[in-house]
Amino acid sequence: MELTTQVVRQLQPATHPNVLVGTDHFDDAGVFRINETQAIVQTVDFFPPLVDDPFIFGQIAAANSLSDVYAMGGTPITALNIVGYPDKELPGEILVEILNGGSERARAAGVAIIGGHSVRDGEIKYGMAVTGLIDPNRIITNGGAKPGDKLVLTKPIGSGVLTSAAKVGKISAGELQQAIDVMIELNRGGADAMLTVDVHAATDVTGFGLLGHAFEMATASEVTIEINASSVPLLDRTLEFAKQNVVTRAYKGTLAHLGDQLDINNVDEHLVNVLADAQTSGGLLIAVSASDVDALMAALKTAKISSATVIGEVGGAGSSAIVLRQ
Repeated sequence: MELTTQVVRQLQPATHPNVLVGTDHFDDAGVFRINETQAIVQTVDFFPPLVDDPFIFGQIAAANSLSDVYAMGGTPITALNIVGYPDKELPGEILVEILNGGSERARAAGVAIIGGHSVRDGEIKYGMAVTGLIDPNRIITNGGAKPGDKLVLTKPIGSGVLTSAAKVGKISAGELQQAIDVMIELNRGGADAMLTVDVHAATDVTGFGLLGHAFEMATASEVTIEINASSVPLLDRTLEFAKQNVVTRAYKGTLAHLGDQLDINNVDEHLVNVLADAQTSGGLLIAVSASDVDALMAALKTAKISSATVIGEVGGAGSSAIVLRQ
């Protein structure tokens, strides 16, 4: 995370007058205005397999790629497949299944896959470049959170821990199913619910973990994000495995990047590690006014987002960007 931040800050930002959202605040996707009522939102993501089943891996990677558009309040419309594949070592049938999994999620999202690109690689990698449409007057960025807002998380945390546990044989395929269901679930319902109320900011929770993405929201909005650790929904057995140090390597980088900008108050260190751990196709973290939070929760319930939970609130700018309390 720290290296990515350093590299992006050394790049020349886009200066085109129609770029409405660029790389300035590490938003989930870029937005380019077409006219007064339409803009395109674009993103790209890909990664190696997290699970053994190629079809399920394709589903997860596609859902993860689409998520950034949903986090901005946009509607994905087209996608391009991105593939790295060791074709000399593995049969083509595996790649067919991966792409079929991605296609299934694209169809569920109403997205047309209109092409793609592949390269020979030493390991499998798959994802998508996604284009969506968005109203330029209703873009939801990570930079609009306001003091007094409530923080809502739409999916439970723990996919990094549980997929790591599966890789070392600590849980069966059946026990991993809850995490798989969460990862393949589209954030479409969350995006639709956000647009029914006056949401101030949002981001999806992926590779930088809940704390890393909350930090991006805090710095972009110039506020303090206050999270009640005990309120954060966790996938079954997540904390159990975290206490056995079954986590991804990403949590260390996130915690190092936050440094003294993370104020921890009586929270178990293993739970802190979970909240900093990488997620795949995680939920939306939403900042919404206290007066609208009940309406948002009702809209999420209507959209059948069963795990949506209020996990904290937004405070004024302080000495720490993130305050984590039990």
